[in-house]
Amino acid sequence: MIASLLYVPGNAPRFLEKAGQRGADVVIIDLEDAVPEMAKTEARDNLTKWVPDIRRMGCQVFVRINNGDRMVDDAVVATLAGADALYIPKVGSVDILTGLTEHLGRHETGRAPIEFVPLIEDMKGLFEVRSIAHGPRVLAITSGGEDLATAMGAQPTPEVLRYPKLMIHYAAKEAGVLSFGMLRTTVDFADKQALRAAASEARQFGFDGATCIHPSVVPILNECFAASPDEIAWAQKVVAANEKEAAVGRGAFMLDGRFIDAPIVTRARNLLLRFEKGRATS
Repeated sequence: MIASLLYVPGNAPRFLEKAGQRGADVVIIDLEDAVPEMAKTEARDNLTKWVPDIRRMGCQVFVRINNGDRMVDDAVVATLAGADALYIPKVGSVDILTGLTEHLGRHETGRAPIEFVPLIEDMKGLFEVRSIAHGPRVLAITSGGEDLATAMGAQPTPEVLRYPKLMIHYAAKEAGVLSFGMLRTTVDFADKQALRAAASEARQFGFDGATCIHPSVVPILNECFAASPDEIAWAQKVVAANEKEAAVGRGAFMLDGRFIDAPIVTRARNLLLRFEKGRATS
């Protein structure tokens, strides 16, 4: 269960040293957009310190690598440092994932294969998203809302981003991988009301979690993407009632004035399974 992912610039020691204490399920050490060109090599080299330091605080660590000439070197150093997954920007083809897999295999002795989170940030990636979602090592798939809007020559409004973000989300669900994101851009982290509305909406659509750039947003994501006590209680009631009804040969029934059939039971079971996994790893 990954509800909250906190971006931290890879060249900011004062943020990195506290990143693992912010309550996020994942800390994403960013080597890409948040780091100026002159500091990128040093930020990459310092992964050997920050990745294990943050992991010891009890959360997973992903690394957002650069694309282009820096991609392979960033990925290798992150892998050797012990990162759990790579955030891979501007993935336009599954070939990028296949190539990285071939490069990284020789560096993974003694550790599990590092996983991938492709970011879909342009039109090529958007129309290749289904094959990307089925690519090697894919843990989750997500979008870059600002980049998508830029690629379209558009403004990152909810109306503009909704359809492409849903395309990416549907591809993730069809492939059986996690889906991170919200249906609107959330650059203004000071607007907590808007963030809460966006996170709640995303969960209703089946997104699993979302990223943020400020630690004050982490509690909102953790709350909005988690199952509430009322939801858990209802799911337990549905599953228990279904067992009783099935024993007498009924596959559909009424419960507290609500019609219950197979899809609703499956949804209740899935919620309880996710809750149990989240509790086991907390």
